[in-house]
Amino acid sequence: MEKEILEKYKKAGEIAKTVREEGRKLVKPGVKILEIAEKVENRIKELGGIPAWPLNISINEISAHYSPSQDDETTVKEGDVVKLDVGVAVDGYVADTASTVALSEKDKKLVEASEKALEEAIKLVKPGRDVNEISAKIEEIIKSFDLKPITNLTGHGLEQYTVHSEPRVPNYKSDYSHILEEGEVIAIEPFVTRGRNYITEEDEDRGLSYSLVQIKPCRLREARQIIEAMKERKGLPFSERWTNIKGIKLKLAMRELKDRGCIGTHRILRGDSKISQAEHTIIVLDEPIVTTR
Repeated sequence: MEKEILEKYKKAGEIAKTVREEGRKLVKPGVKILEIAEKVENRIKELGGIPAWPLNISINEISAHYSPSQDDETTVKEGDVVKLDVGVAVDGYVADTASTVALSEKDKKLVEASEKALEEAIKLVKPGRDVNEISAKIEEIIKSFDLKPITNLTGHGLEQYTVHSEPRVPNYKSDYSHILEEGEVIAIEPFVTRGRNYITEEDEDRGLSYSLVQIKPCRLREARQIIEAMKERKGLPFSERWTNIKGIKLKLAMRELKDRGCIGTHRILRGDSKISQAEHTIIVLDEPIVTTR
């Protein structure tokens, strides 16, 4: 990996680590998740990066992809399990990290299991390692807590302006095999639950973050403005909160973009019980670099 690229990955990781920890301190009963999202995303920009995606704040049985809309009234409640999934890009080079805040003692075990599984998995990262060995270790640690890994959510590779690429890093021992190579960048992210060991997409297309799929002529000026804003992100996900368009004009513009197939929705992912998540980004070297730790 070229030194300049390495430094950009490291800078993204430093920013992500900082805002993740600052975001954790904001997670308190009565706080609006919209307030948390805006503070974290603005802080990313202050520190010299851009949000690689809208901050995900997924609560309890929601595992991923919940990011507040511009009028979201959701607040953190006593006893919630709150996952913050942070993405930071520097010139398109991404740091991906997540942490879970459990607001009741009975759920601390969920957090401990995901964090322990992540740390033990990172110890195995090196060139020449089959990711299936890492996956087996994640499953072993989670089950040692008498808990379950989510089997259809995986870690993944990271590339410039690409937040999900090969290789995958499943959270359980499977038939998937990939030998890690020097210079690859991966995110490992154990998801842990007491309930069923898989998640499903919500049927409702209530997208809270979007990706540009194709560019087509649009009738509404606001729809054209959103396309131009999304083009600047070069494939990174986008939030409707990041526009100056409000109310009914925004709703109509987003509807036209969906109807014309211009944008795709990152649908909310849900289990049937509380879920925890821990995640770091690692550069695969003989001495791996955990950019977000």
